[in-house]
Amino acid sequence: MVAQKAGTLFNPELVTEIMTKVQGYSVLAKLSSQTAIPFNGTEQFIFNLDGNAQIVGEGEQKKAGASSLTSKVIKPLKFVYQARITDEFKYASEEKQLNYLKAYADGFAKKIAVAFDIAAIHGLEPKSMTDATFRNTNSFDGVVTGNVVTFDANIIDDNIDTAVQMIAADGYDTTAIALSPLAGQSLAKLKVNGVVQYPEFRFGQNPDSFYGMQSDVNKNLVVSGGTAKTDHVIVGDFQNMFKWGYAENIPMEIIEFGDPDGAGRDLKAYNEICLRTEAFIGWGILDSEAFARIEESGE
Repeated sequence: MVAQKAGTLFNPELVTEIMTKVQGYSVLAKLSSQTAIPFNGTEQFIFNLDGNAQIVGEGEQKKAGASSLTSKVIKPLKFVYQARITDEFKYASEEKQLNYLKAYADGFAKKIAVAFDIAAIHGLEPKSMTDATFRNTNSFDGVVTGNVVTFDANIIDDNIDTAVQMIAADGYDTTAIALSPLAGQSLAKLKVNGVVQYPEFRFGQNPDSFYGMQSDVNKNLVVSGGTAKTDHVIVGDFQNMFKWGYAENIPMEIIEFGDPDGAGRDLKAYNEICLRTEAFIGWGILDSEAFARIEESGE
């Protein structure tokens, strides 16, 4: 039987496949850079160097440049997903068990992708949808509070332009844009003299780029729970100022006894088993001024 014992790890190839799929379903993973993160975390350094370099002539003094150094520690958090299935799985052929585990891994990747966005964008604990302890320090809703534009579907392109100008005024580039489905639909409907201005968004399409920026239309920008904002657009320097990664161990186990998920019924009594998988993911918003949000009026 392929059954996993406690502490058994997915093989590295399957871990890579799972996290690649996460990048397909998570707006943040799609738009930003990813690096491996050790279990004890990693520290990202940010150098701010002012002024220009100097050409030094013979015998000329080398003048000092102004600089500052800040850092952001990114520590992985444990994301857990578990599901009950019939214990008939234990008696299936090894080939069927492998096929089922591959399908489970695919579903797990989708669940983790959504959970990652909910946590990092809105600062919510994904299961309970309540404010997490890191909400005010490591989520877009919590830290991007200065560069905020009020959403207006009729002038969504002007909203985006205003947000980008805020970022530029703070000295940052804009590398990517995340849009809610409503923001994408609003762009699709904009016309000038009857001519559609952004046809790439029509009929529910999701282009990979928008005016030179990476883009993604994703429902994870708008969720209900806690103090989550209704974010219709998040734009900014995702390539350099938002970092995420995962610890390369993803343990999975098949539990056959007890009530591991608190469902109120014993597994054995109901001929069930529980599949439990854990992923360790960390992220960091290195500078909030490198981003802007376009949110619903009144929030």
